[in-house]
Amino acid sequence: MNSLAQEAVLYDCRVDFATELAALARADERIVAVCNDSVGSSNLVRFRAEFPTRLINVGIAEQDMVGVAAGLANAGFVPFVSAAAPFLTGRALEQIKADIAYTQRHVVLCGQSPGMAYGELGPTHHSIEDLSWMRAVSGLEIIVPADPSETRGAVRYAAASGRPAYIRIPRFKVPAVMPEGTGFETGRATRLTEGRDVTLIAVGTMVSRALEAARVLGAEGVSARVLNMASVEPLDEAAVVAAARETGAIVTAEEGLLSGGLGAAVTKVAAEHHPVPVWMLGVPGFAPTGSASFLLDHFGLNAEGMAGAARSAMGRAR
Repeated sequence: MNSLAQEAVLYDCRVDFATELAALARADERIVAVCNDSVGSSNLVRFRAEFPTRLINVGIAEQDMVGVAAGLANAGFVPFVSAAAPFLTGRALEQIKADIAYTQRHVVLCGQSPGMAYGELGPTHHSIEDLSWMRAVSGLEIIVPADPSETRGAVRYAAASGRPAYIRIPRFKVPAVMPEGTGFETGRATRLTEGRDVTLIAVGTMVSRALEAARVLGAEGVSARVLNMASVEPLDEAAVVAAARETGAIVTAEEGLLSGGLGAAVTKVAAEHHPVPVWMLGVPGFAPTGSASFLLDHFGLNAEGMAGAARSAMGRAR
């Protein structure tokens, strides 16, 4: 774990997800939760106690879970589907495509414990494909909050948007990184540091590590811009183009596959509008078994790895 995370107070975003969902449910009787025998791991125990008739537990049947949510949305409810990300996106991809995205039902898909959070359970439980899969589905907003306040903002946004969305909710704890009072806005990146030499674009659990990498680079005299790209779809293309033009090199970092995710989206924009070296950090294929911290370090998804990638990207730019 990077030193920023060691020094800072760490938060479980699942708690903020559940707290915000309950607050929304108190104000809006249309809000319901649908899960797949994941009440505990989704932090929905208190929600169930407060709203026993508004939590639908379909059991371990993810395809049915998404279909039930689509039916509830069709009846005027606003369902929040909460399940482990690998099973929500892997088992129910057809239902997400046909029942939610194609029909534009207002369903909020909440992928719990994404990335490699279930590290010791191995490749069957790693959710490294979800950003690639969800980006391939038209009409689906993809949100990857970086800290507790952004998680709460994303939940509020998704409840009011009227459109289908997929939100990643991290399992392991993260520090607060967003400036106080910053709200969530789809299609907008948040610039956390200024920089002129290289831009680090990160999502979710990688944002705090990108900030630490910027500090490492700063000690070497390198000015690194850090963008929190919480809205992966739609992407803040203007922020990417500005980063390319103003810093000349980009590093992307995501806890997911290199093919089809954040890095692919950023590279496409840069290639079309202002080509610069883009160094993508992520997972190249199936990830092995090991603790989450071991796996992140293994793939260079830490401050040292990002700083090294920044040096390489800047070297290629020169």
